[in-house]
Amino acid sequence: MLHQLQEERGTKVLMVASAAMSEGKTLTAANLALTLSESYHRRVLLIDADLRRPSLTALFGVRSGSGLSESLRTANRGPLRVLELSDRLALLPGGRPDTDPMAGLTSGRMQQIIAEAAANYDWVILDTPPVSLQPDAHLLSAFIEAAVFVIGAGISPAAVVQNAIETIGREKIVGVVLNRVDAAAFNESAYYDYYYDESRGSGSKAPAAVRT
Repeated sequence: MLHQLQEERGTKVLMVASAAMSEGKTLTAANLALTLSESYHRRVLLIDADLRRPSLTALFGVRSGSGLSESLRTANRGPLRVLELSDRLALLPGGRPDTDPMAGLTSGRMQQIIAEAAANYDWVILDTPPVSLQPDAHLLSAFIEAAVFVIGAGISPAAVVQNAIETIGREKIVGVVLNRVDAAAFNESAYYDYYYDESRGSGSKAPAAVRT
């Protein structure tokens, strides 16, 4: 699905988002980056854009003293300093946690970083903070071309999920990942009812699970 999207629209910049914490968003972003780089041989830059709680360096077991947070604060407009995780996968860490990153995330510098990344990589994947907790993901949605929305079954009420989707922009969401599903209870899930009703009532398909 992502390859088709890229061929048809030239899409390269993708955001991975969720409504709340602990829904598996960061792990999904990492797995998507690994799949595209290792299985499909694409050059991928994974950006830790959760500047309040950056966690991708810990997930990959690497260290970095600086990252996106520092790049947004410096006047230096030199090339991005990324961590090469493999021949085709690079990581731009979040850097030091920032309690108020909104000015940086909406800046021309952030737009420049994404544009530079898109010019040098086949895919740019941003891991973002939960939509319902902070405005950061909504602000970043202005710079991305598509979004994958991650839902942890039983974590966020359907109304919170719906509000988060509308905040990002339904038209930008190209797929949904549903985590922690109890298969026996799936048909009774509020999430299933919500997406099923939406797809029937609107006459259009609900977002599909992500396929690379």
